[in-house]
Amino acid sequence: MRPRSLDEVAGQQHLLGPGKPLRLAFEAGKPHSMILWGPPGVGKTTLARLMARAFDAEFIALSAVLAGVKEIREAVARAEAVLQQSGRRTILFVDEVHRFNKSQQDAFLPFVEQGLITFIGATTENPSFEVNSALLSRAAVYVLQPLTDAELSGLVQRVVGKSLFSFKLSDLARDSLVAMADGDARRLLNLVEQVATAATQAGQNEVDADFVAGTLAQSLRRFDKGGDAFYDQISALHKSVRGSAPDAALYWLLRMLDGGADPLYLGRRLIRMAVEDIGLADARALRMALDACETYERLGSPEGELALAEATLYLAVAAKSNAAYMAYNRAQALVHGDGSRPVPEHLRNAPTKLMKDLGYGREYRYAHDEAGAYAAGENYFPEGLAPGPFYEPVERGLEAKIRERLELFRTLDREAIRKRREHGGS
Repeated sequence: MRPRSLDEVAGQQHLLGPGKPLRLAFEAGKPHSMILWGPPGVGKTTLARLMARAFDAEFIALSAVLAGVKEIREAVARAEAVLQQSGRRTILFVDEVHRFNKSQQDAFLPFVEQGLITFIGATTENPSFEVNSALLSRAAVYVLQPLTDAELSGLVQRVVGKSLFSFKLSDLARDSLVAMADGDARRLLNLVEQVATAATQAGQNEVDADFVAGTLAQSLRRFDKGGDAFYDQISALHKSVRGSAPDAALYWLLRMLDGGADPLYLGRRLIRMAVEDIGLADARALRMALDACETYERLGSPEGELALAEATLYLAVAAKSNAAYMAYNRAQALVHGDGSRPVPEHLRNAPTKLMKDLGYGREYRYAHDEAGAYAAGENYFPEGLAPGPFYEPVERGLEAKIRERLELFRTLDREAIRKRREHGGS
């Protein structure tokens, strides 16, 4: 079922679509060394093989899990022999390249520089941490994404009904297979094969969702991507953090990790919680969530999961505020519903004499020259626009102090405006 052309590849349109980087590389006919970074089953090996076919190059594949320096030398010797005998170049594909140590990765460098081999490494780990900087500097890094449900669904339609998988699949059954594949095309094809084998043994030509569930009962995760249980557990985790319940938050985090959830997906959700539910009440929360994700990327599982747990506990016990989130929504609603008002002249940039002559920047009050570094009564909105406050800090955490400061500024503004009116100002 492996694609024989770029047009048959499912997904990765950000790299393979018209005018996109890998499409242009294929069309130019000039191979270059690269690192393909992405989760399992998204087409890394397929793209390497297609590249060898497109460039009429010898294809040598190594697995860093099994190979060592001896296998690297044998591959180089084979590349030299092919070049001498036929003049053809060699594409050397190394799967799981992050499993090679520094000396093994260094072994490729002279042959990449000589042009003897075009190096293509595939990795599921962040190459910034796992690939030597010397090798990384000689290779372009392309990030491959998990396949979307629509792309996986199209792949199912393409393979089911062919001679290999000759049975009819209901829409709900297809959706179940797609959900269980979780963005992984290889896993999807394995699941389809299991269902096809079971259907053949049962003498069935049509497969529905119940048959899929019964056949793959042992393969089902405790939740499936896109299923109700998955989003219910995410909801429970988020609400436990928002509700300042650290034990419950930790429970739901571990439930999802145990069920097979992508730890970095959970990390991204923690970042969302830090922004939406904690905000400026404790600005350290966002950094804590980001650090947890970076720690997981560096350490992997299971050590990195402890950092996610630590961040979860911190977010749960942190002071809570959705004031920044609400301010964003209010400001966004105003901007979407309002026209394009001009910037007031006193706020405009005036880098040229003409702009200064036109009054740009005139009467601007430099806040640092004012008492308390605050220009009381100054207006920073477009003329005629005076919305109510977007940002209303809560009386918790750091925002309690921010609230006091803003109230002081508003008092100073009212006093400055009163005095200006008493002296005949606008």
